[in-house]
Amino acid sequence: MIIYYNINVNKKIPMGGIELLTQEQVLNALRKVYDPEIGRSIVDLDMVRNIQIEGDKVTIDINLTVKGCPLQDTIKKDAIEEVSKLEGVSEVIVNLGSMTEEERQNLARKLSGGRKPIFENTRVIVVGSGKGGVGKSTVAVNLAVALARLGFKVGLLDADVLGFSVPRLLGIVDERPYALDEHTILPLERFGIKVISMGNFTDEDTPLIWRGPLLSGVLDQFFNDVYWGELDYLVLDLPPGTGDIPLTVMQKLPESKFVLVTTPQASASHVAGRIGYMAKKVNLEVIGIVENMSYFECPNCHQRYNIFGEGETEKLAQDLGTEILVKIPMTVKVRELSDVGIPPALDDGPEGLPYIELAEKVVEKVRPIK
Repeated sequence: MIIYYNINVNKKIPMGGIELLTQEQVLNALRKVYDPEIGRSIVDLDMVRNIQIEGDKVTIDINLTVKGCPLQDTIKKDAIEEVSKLEGVSEVIVNLGSMTEEERQNLARKLSGGRKPIFENTRVIVVGSGKGGVGKSTVAVNLAVALARLGFKVGLLDADVLGFSVPRLLGIVDERPYALDEHTILPLERFGIKVISMGNFTDEDTPLIWRGPLLSGVLDQFFNDVYWGELDYLVLDLPPGTGDIPLTVMQKLPESKFVLVTTPQASASHVAGRIGYMAKKVNLEVIGIVENMSYFECPNCHQRYNIFGEGETEKLAQDLGTEILVKIPMTVKVRELSDVGIPPALDDGPEGLPYIELAEKVVEKVRPIK
């Protein structure tokens, strides 16, 4: 139940004998303001606590889920913008507070009550590789960013619990997700995508020395306790290889589609084949292969060098009955941008175009459910 202190939505405010503005109109305007983390209206989330109208001045009290919410400026700006559109309003003041523990618990129950089965209306794109060091996480992050740039609602789940690199690639190393309660975790948001990674729950340089059951428990929480909201696509970054975690993920998400990342090197492509065959054995469709570090082009003479060889990925695609979606070259710029947490897919330049092409091909093969 929403509580509005001092609000009478039927009361009209007279200005010079003319009835101009009501609190109901302000409330309706605020319905267009969404909490970016949860993806729902601040009115529906019971965040609007008070509305006062004095002449042409409107004062609004909004209680956020947590004090110091990283997206509070966005919510405040959007609230001012929407209410300012109302006729007769010349000044809008927004006061931000935070919910009490009881209010957060009520919100968590409300969100949990409306939660649908795991990724019911979301296309899950699993990105995997046979071995580490082939740029799998870089591909997963940039695929997610590119899909968001195409206008889709996108989530990124880092299932590489022990070898996480997603926070570094997105520039969110020191940010922490917020839990409304023990069963409701709000993912972080960066570059238009929602993100969850073990790297945001621990120090980047602290090794996690865990056995299989603990890892599976973390993944269960990521699947079931993270409030993803409405997503068109969820990109899932698998740990490399054919171990327990990749197999568990594939079995838990039988409707997902698989993208295999490899380099042209013979040793890499043969190892990549193992996880490709594993995906097929558990009936995951391998929609294509990304050949990363495909070649190096000299910035001075523009001559191409196939540093890791060529031809092996074509053989692998034929063996798996799939195709090469894109060949991504080695460039210094991609490494530099990735190191400072700026995905190359944000840019339309030569470094970003392969990832946009990859996203477009993924959308062609795996259309959104709705």
